Amino acid sequence: MSTLALDAAALEKLVSAAVAAPSIHNSQPWHFRLRPETSTLEVRAARERAVPAADPQGRAMHISVGAAVLNLCVAARHLGWAPQVRLLPDPAEPDLFAAVELDASAPARAPGTDDLYEAIWHRHSIRTPFTGEPVPAAVLDELVTAARTEDAALVLPDQEETARLLEITAEAERRNTTDAAALDESRRWVHGGDLPPYGIPSRALGPQDRTGQVPMRDFAAIRATEHRAPATFEREPRIAVLSTAHDGPVDWLRAGTALEHVLLAATVHGVRASLLHQAMEWPYLRWATREPHQRPGHVQMLMRLGYGPEGAATPRLAPRDVLDPEG
Repeated sequence: MSTLALDAAALEKLVSAAVAAPSIHNSQPWHFRLRPETSTLEVRAARERAVPAADPQGRAMHISVGAAVLNLCVAARHLGWAPQVRLLPDPAEPDLFAAVELDASAPARAPGTDDLYEAIWHRHSIRTPFTGEPVPAAVLDELVTAARTEDAALVLPDQEETARLLEITAEAERRNTTDAAALDESRRWVHGGDLPPYGIPSRALGPQDRTGQVPMRDFAAIRATEHRAPATFEREPRIAVLSTAHDGPVDWLRAGTALEHVLLAATVHGVRASLLHQAMEWPYLRWATREPHQRPGHVQMLMRLGYGPEGAATPRLAPRDVLDPEG
């Protein structure tokens, strides 16, 4: 390193920040490996924690890993580095999703870096109703800019388009709760205790909207013993649509960095987020989420934004469990 030491304490901070990222079913599908000769952290796919029924192409896995890369970069900037990221750097190693080089110290910390870093430890997806208080336009504009910074687009649909997207999500949710493979896979990722340190603990589950307007993932249909009483959700949900211009593995990784940048920026402003991924798990329904009047693009995530209580924490693997021996 030129001026900073990538010692054990710094490495633990970097990896701890990375694993705090969201992932489908909290699967945490990542491994990290330090290449000390080049001061590079490699971010690799953990195929053993794949969710093939919900994610047959590995698109959601790439998004999950991309979110971890964003957190790693935010932490690196907070510690004084200027991280250089290469996505899918080696065609001969398809499981090497990213390489983050930490060989240069930043001349100055970018504005907002510390706020984003602090948000890493407070960001939680939630599955409960929001208050209905609208998110200010200035905050929404900042979220749109955050996505654009990562080469993605965040679109805020009007009420008519929001209703259409929620109907598509409801259809996807019906499929998820009746498809045998999807049900079996989801059951394996929901558990009643704190172990294993991945998956979704029952305390993090939420209720269904008694009006049926907001189609939350119905884990009660998967684990009836974890049933929650229906609740009244906000009348006018604020939905945001994250998309990329293209739809290959690099674009999925960029969607992940954009998603996490948006979520951290929202957290800085006290805005909660609830991820609506159901329609993304069915190719025809995912295609149907495209807004025909917008520029061409590929939808990667729907999210619901608003104000409400902090979500229940979900477990995370310890850095020692995701750090591979040095290569």
